[in-house]
Amino acid sequence: MLSNRSEQVRECLQHADDCARQAAAHTDPKMKEDFLDLERRWLSLARSYEFTERLGDFCGEAKRQAGAFLQLRHKR
Repeated sequence: MLSNRSEQVRECLQHADDCARQAAAHTDPKMKEDFLDLERRWLSLARSYEFTERLGDFCGEAKRQAGAFLQLRHKR
């Protein structure tokens, strides 16, 4: 599953995982919360990159299908 994701997404997920581990290691509530906040932000960025990739894939496929449809129309 991870091998199909872009390098940017993998890096974000790695940072999020690092932040989660840091949060678990701290006993200071403020530090723990700061690392959990960073984890949430990294995960949000990863989701944003994933959405952008899916949108690009969708647009590319729609463009390909539109081109095929136009070629078919011109043959008639």
